[in-house]
Amino acid sequence: MSNTAENLMLDWIDGVGTPTRPTTPLKVALVTANGDDATAGTEVTGGSYARQSLTVAAASGGATSNSADLVFSGMPACTVVGVEVWDSAGTPVRLWYGALTASRTVNAADDFKLSAGELDLALT
Repeated sequence: MSNTAENLMLDWIDGVGTPTRPTTPLKVALVTANGDDATAGTEVTGGSYARQSLTVAAASGGATSNSADLVFSGMPACTVVGVEVWDSAGTPVRLWYGALTASRTVNAADDFKLSAGELDLALT
């Protein structure tokens, strides 16, 4: 989770203030360089790339995953190394980030797919 999401979660659980729920739908972004807790990664640009809406299954055991395939069509030539999850606010807020298990090289105009269940979100 990003620092922003961690703070929202802690404030909600601890009853501090009135944290605002992220604006939905949540959007998945692909990155060519990973970020960290405080800094976003380098998002893919070009081709027909666009962030995709995320739907998730109900959480169990402190984790959930995407409940539908995420397909990014018409990608530019690049190497995808990670993903980020953002809300849909006018000024989007990054909530989750993480590296792929293995980087994936994509050719121009190809599709990039994360199958249902492949994007895991967990509180540890």
